[in-house]
Amino acid sequence: MSATDDHLLNWSPEAVVFDCDGTLMDSERHWQEARSRAFREHGLQPPPGFAEQALGLHYEDCGRLMAQSVHKPELIEDLTAALLDHFLALVTEEPVTMPGAARLVRLLSGRLPLAVASNCPRVVVEGSLERAGLSAHFRYIVVPDPGDRVRPKPHPDVYAVAARLCGVPPHRALAVEDSLTGVEAARRAGLRVLGVGPQPPGGGATGADLWLPALDAPELLAWAQAPDGPRGRQDPG
Repeated sequence: MSATDDHLLNWSPEAVVFDCDGTLMDSERHWQEARSRAFREHGLQPPPGFAEQALGLHYEDCGRLMAQSVHKPELIEDLTAALLDHFLALVTEEPVTMPGAARLVRLLSGRLPLAVASNCPRVVVEGSLERAGLSAHFRYIVVPDPGDRVRPKPHPDVYAVAARLCGVPPHRALAVEDSLTGVEAARRAGLRVLGVGPQPPGGGATGADLWLPALDAPELLAWAQAPDGPRGRQDPG
């Protein structure tokens, strides 16, 4: 364990804010299949490397990128609608949590406020967490909302709002993320960041305080259940 690892896992946040797609729920594969179906539906093929470019994007931004990547700007609305329709069908058929997600959430629940900050539509996040049996553990779910001027990641808004709702300063909250888009958003909001899953190529993973292969990493579970581990105010606000 490096000095950075030790420092983060000896820290006690006052709130934890989770990303949903690819962090709590194994839904990135659904987004990938939904993108493929939307492209095929319009007789198109995704360009090489598109999956990496789309990781963590809000679905509207992804639909825009899809159209731009194949030089068909006139298809932005059609591809965006097809993308969301296919994803909703896939995630409804097969909601699956990421390894260790349910256990970690249950270990932290009741010890400190938990929230979700996601680029997905609210109906997707709420439905996924409900089917996974996790929704009762989260006090708040924050998603992009133009009406409330909450912009999607990589803007910091969803994380800033989640920390505020939990009643803690951003620097006292921990974000849990799987994408560089999400890491950037959390960092810009002032949260500390735990990255999980395969490390992205390049140096982007250094934006997180610590990167672990999964939520069931032994050192993370030990931290979550330690008597002197994470704990926060129980009545935020």
